[in-house]
Parts: sequence; structure tokens; C-alpha cells
Amino acid sequence: MLLKARGLVYKVTSEPSEGLVKKELRSKLKAVLEGMSPDVIRERSARAAQKLIAEPEYQHCEVMMIYLSLPNEADTTALVLNAWRTRKRVLAPQVGWETKQMMPVEINNLDTDVAASEYGIREPIRGTPFPIELIDLVIVPGVGFDHHGNRLGRGRGFYDRFLSRPNFRGTFCGFALEEQVVESLPADPHDVKVHMLVTDAQVRRFR
Repeated sequence: MLLKARGLVYKVTSEPSEGLVKKELRSKLKAVLEGMSPDVIRERSARAAQKLIAEPEYQHCEVMMIYLSLPNEADTTALVLNAWRTRKRVLAPQVGWETKQMMPVEINNLDTDVAASEYGIREPIRGTPFPIELIDLVIVPGVGFDHHGNRLGRGRGFYDRFLSRPNFRGTFCGFALEEQVVESLPADPHDVKVHMLVTDAQVRRFR
């Protein structure tokens, strides 16, 4: 099985099982990001952020939920700072590992309101859950995305469960570098597609 992204070809050898294909592809895409320097990731992410900032889904939103990026992940810092400058409310996911659910919590400062959890992710230190029905835009992370809106996450299903909640009516937007985009990904019935995908190279819409 061959998957292509920005001139690169990823050979996935595990044909028999979708789970194995996802696992192998996840490892290959992670390795691509790990091979980039922090400066390159930061610069390319800022370029993607400028593309998203110009789009109507961002311009018109009042409440945005966004992942707090880690090293070797498309950097969302520029988006967060711009949102505050343009008077948007910014939420970040607080993860309940026992319940396997995410809660959107408002943040106002990346230093005082955020800390690394025992699991190594950045999340709000405190706060009460924000009503999900009031969220206009969710910036979704992913190890990979494809040309149909499918997303390859880290395998825990937190975003799929969150985005499938019936009272959420906003836009799901993937945010990535172009090397993370492949032609097609295997998808399970419970996998939730993104409505749009923004990379440093282009904006794609799927609805």
C-alpha cells in the first residue's frame, strides 16, 4: 500500500488489518515531523495560521477551541495569540483520562493558565467546562489527514468522542503541515471527519 504526500511516498506494508495500517502510518508520519527542526515547524505553522486567519470560518467565530501544541506538532501559538488580539474567546481541552472525555475550558494566558499534565500534554490548569453548543470552531490536531477529510489521530479517540456529541454545531478544522496530508486513510465507522483542513500550503474544504 502506497500513500503519497507532497512528493513523498509512504509505503505501508501491513495490508491485512486497518488497525495495523493505521499504526504503521502513524509511526511514519510522526517520524517525518520528528525529522524537522523546531524552527522549521514554527515557521511553517505560522504560515498555516495566516491562511486560517484569512478564512471566514475563523473571521466570524467568537469562541474557538484549540489544541495546545507539543514539539513535533503543528504549532498553534500564533492562532491563540491572534484570537486574543481579535477578542475571541479561546478554549483548550482538559482531558479526563478515567472518563476518556475532553472538557473545553477557557484560557486567557499561555503561561499562567496552562501546564503540562502527568501524561505530557499541555492543558488548562483549572476552570469549569464551557458549553459545547456555544463553540463556533474547533482546531483539531492530527498525525495525518487525507483528501476526503479523514483524520489519523494518536489512537485514543478523544476527539472522535468529543466531535460526535450531538449538541456541537460548529466547524471542525484540521491544522497540519502539508507533509501530513496523504491521499487516503483507512477510516472506522466511529471516526469523525473534519469539515476543513488548513496547512502551510493550502486550505481544503470537505462539505
